[in-house]
Parts: sequence; structure tokens; C-alpha cells
Amino acid sequence: MTLDSQVRELPTVAAPRERKRSRGASWTGAVLSGMILPAALLLLWQWAATNGSYSESQLPTPSAVGAALVELLERGTYWTHVAISLQRVLLGFAIGALIGLTVGSLVGLSPRVSSFLSPTIQAIRAVPSLAWVPLLVLWMGIYEGPKVTLVAIGAFFPVFTTVASGFMHADRKLIEVGRAYGLSGRRLVTGILLPAASPTIFAGLRLGLAQSWLFVVAAELIASSKGLGFLLIDSQNTSRTDILLLAIISLAILGKTTDFILATFEKRALKWV
Repeated sequence: MTLDSQVRELPTVAAPRERKRSRGASWTGAVLSGMILPAALLLLWQWAATNGSYSESQLPTPSAVGAALVELLERGTYWTHVAISLQRVLLGFAIGALIGLTVGSLVGLSPRVSSFLSPTIQAIRAVPSLAWVPLLVLWMGIYEGPKVTLVAIGAFFPVFTTVASGFMHADRKLIEVGRAYGLSGRRLVTGILLPAASPTIFAGLRLGLAQSWLFVVAAELIASSKGLGFLLIDSQNTSRTDILLLAIISLAILGKTTDFILATFEKRALKWV
């Protein structure tokens, strides 16, 4: 092999390594950039808690919240609360998202189904989450059923709305091309409409997941003795502001973590599409 050919091959060998380094640097930069605001808020929180504007019972310091976390860990109750809330969110989200995908697809693909279902669904969507609580308790009791159902209701509406919109606004030229190649029915949906609407569908799933975390707090008002929503209410009743803030921070971290997992799956799924 001549020297010239070796030199020409070097860029092709180095290119994948360079891409990996670029991706690693980009990911590290994104993480560091995302940590700037939380760090600033933490410093602002420490300053506000120690400058005399608030009493310790009104705004405990970050270290006091950390001590509350250690206290709950030593009791062995913190991870129980986290696990129960996570279970309710994931189960409720799975049920609500599945129904939302199904009904949203029917509405988005059929104008007749849309005219029949959409007005009623949009009206029900306007009902506040807490308004469902007494009715669900009356129908399903005080155990897990009404809690999971309320989370499923919260997940359903964003998924339904975005999926229906994604199918309704799919590029008609793509549909015409698909039909020109003999695609129809299920093959047209899976081959043309679903890939075209995938970004919108995943946006709806992420909104539904975020809504599930919002609804789980309302769900855990239903005669709960475990869960982060219960921890919020219990700490308010016992004037433990440190535990209250810990519950809020835990909900934020869990919500962001589950959204990150879903966003990672979205990136991989869209590459396949």
C-alpha cells in the first residue's frame, strides 16, 4: 500500500472516533448547561432561607431538607413513598396512553368518528382533576382503583389530543403517494400515516406522562397512607416544611427522570421510522 493511499484512509478511520467525541462533548455540554439554573436556584434558596426574611418553619435551608431525607431513609419510609407513587404513575399512564392512542387514532383517521366523539371528549376534558375524586371514591372505593384511574384520566387527554391532531394534519401528499403505490387501510396507516405522525405522537406521550405526575398528587388525596402526594399533605398537617419541600423536589426529579427515559426512547424510535 502506498503512502498516498494510507493518508487517504486516515480520515475514514478517524471519522467515527471524531463523531463519538463530538457526541460525548455535546452531551457533557448539555448536562453542564442544564445544571446552571438548578445550581443558581439552590444558591438563591440558601440565601433566602438565611437572610432573615423567612423563619426556619417557613423556609428551611437545603441542608435541613437533606437532613429530612436522611431521617426518612433511616425510618425506611422514603423509598416506599417513591415506589408507590411511581407504580401509580406508570400504571395509570400506561392505561391512559393506550386508550388515548386508540381513540385518538380513530378520531384522527375518521371524520365521522371525530364529529361523534370530539365534542364530548373536549367537554369532559374541562373537568378539573379534583372534581373526579368524590365520584371515583363513590364508584370504586378508597383503594388503588380510583388512584390509578385518576392518573389514567390525566394521561388520556394530552395523548388523545395530540394523536388525533397528528393524524388529521398528516401531509395529504404522502397519503396520495401511498395510495398510488397501492397502500390502503392498515398498510396505509402503518406505512405512511404512523411514521408521519410519530413526532406528534411522542410529544403527546411526554405531555401525558407529565400530566400523570400532576394527577398523582390529587390521586393520593384519596384516603392514602403512602406516596409522595400523601407525604405532601401529611407534612403540611404536621408543619414539617422540610419534608414538604423534599416531596416537591422528589416529584420534580422523578418527573424529569421518566421524561428523559421516554425522550431517549423517542430518539431511537424516530431513527427506526
